Amino acid sequence: MTQESNPFRRSFVPFRGRFDPCPPLGKRTFVTPPNLFIGFQPPDFPQFSPIEALKKGTLWKPFYDFYESPYKK
Repeated sequence: MTQESNPFRRSFVPFRGRFDPCPPLGKRTFVTPPNLFIGFQPPDFPQFSPIEALKKGTLWKPFYDFYESPYKK
């Protein structure tokens, strides 16, 4: 999944005051977890196998989100 196609990736530009002595930080990026956008767990939620769930860190497929660094070139 690329940066542009990830619906869970958000970004913002921190406020910098006129008299701030520090250099500007620039654009910051963060990832929101998929479970924030699901209000309840519907019945028959798709699941990973137990071994695969241990590797991915979650039992339910819609809650899995692979983290890809936005700074990797």
